Amino acid sequence: MKRQDIIDKLCEEEYLQKEEWIELLDGYAESDREYAARKAREISGLYFGRQVYIRGLIEFSSYCRNNCYYCGLRRDNEKAQRYRLTEEEILACCEKGYRLGFRTFVLQSGEDGWYTDDRMAAVIRRIKAQYPDCALTLSIGEKEEDAYRKFYEAGADRYLLRHETADVRHYGMLHPPQMSLAHRKECLRVLKAIGYQTGCGFMVGSPGQTARTLAEDMMFIRELHPHMIGIGPFLPHKDTPFGKKERGSYELTLFLLSLLRIMEKNVLLPSTTALGTIAPEGREAGILAGANVVMPNLSPVSVREKYSLYDHKICTGDEAAERIDSLRGRIERIGYKIVSARGDWKERR
Repeated sequence: MKRQDIIDKLCEEEYLQKEEWIELLDGYAESDREYAARKAREISGLYFGRQVYIRGLIEFSSYCRNNCYYCGLRRDNEKAQRYRLTEEEILACCEKGYRLGFRTFVLQSGEDGWYTDDRMAAVIRRIKAQYPDCALTLSIGEKEEDAYRKFYEAGADRYLLRHETADVRHYGMLHPPQMSLAHRKECLRVLKAIGYQTGCGFMVGSPGQTARTLAEDMMFIRELHPHMIGIGPFLPHKDTPFGKKERGSYELTLFLLSLLRIMEKNVLLPSTTALGTIAPEGREAGILAGANVVMPNLSPVSVREKYSLYDHKICTGDEAAERIDSLRGRIERIGYKIVSARGDWKERR
């Protein structure tokens, strides 16, 4: 079967077998990527028009208990610059973001035990009390079900937990033995059952990734039907075991964004910071591939460079929340419009 025929099959919401995914992703041509992007834009337009939602990203702690081999925040990286924002500093970020037009805040951190479940719930309650018209997304890692419920009851609306790979062998290549793909998948299922708008995702081009492991990712996402999907190219960090590995493919990332839009038609799909890091107009290219979310950085300027997941991460310029007008102009030049709205997941039509 030709790749474009497989894409058409996906457009019709037909289930792809693993071998079809492998055929689609292994050795695709630029014409296949462009064909998928056209289909993805059509589908995105049906659900969201030409609107792009903004999320204000607040990276509130660079401490992490985990030792993932790819991440600059990993526990054993002694060169990492550690910091924690106070509750008042987090609220100040929200205040600034609200004035700039943000109606979704994303609290992201390493898995930092200092922020106990009670502390996190208190922060969530304060944000929701002061900004009841805003959505709150958490991206703070693996927790027990009781913690997820506590955060949800405190007012959290969404939760992003990248699964990183749905292939158990590949997962073991990226993470220490103490971490479990089965547990991470269970966390995602629990989050969705509680009622969160739930997001998963993976790195494109991580060490050991193949068309076969990507097929597992796409099939897992089809099974989970998340509300959000975050993907971006793997970018190495010099102070990790993967510091000398090759970065992930920009073109494959765009192709996968399009395929995800085609498969999960109404999903909230960010054009990520990593795309903007790998190419000057990567963020715009992501939107033209089917993405409909961008996440400017609302963290205090003094800590932005310390939240170093990978080398050369952009955190100033148009990636900064303060430059939202400039970003708005860039998005308008490709025919889309940034909107100040919560940008919730929508039921399929």
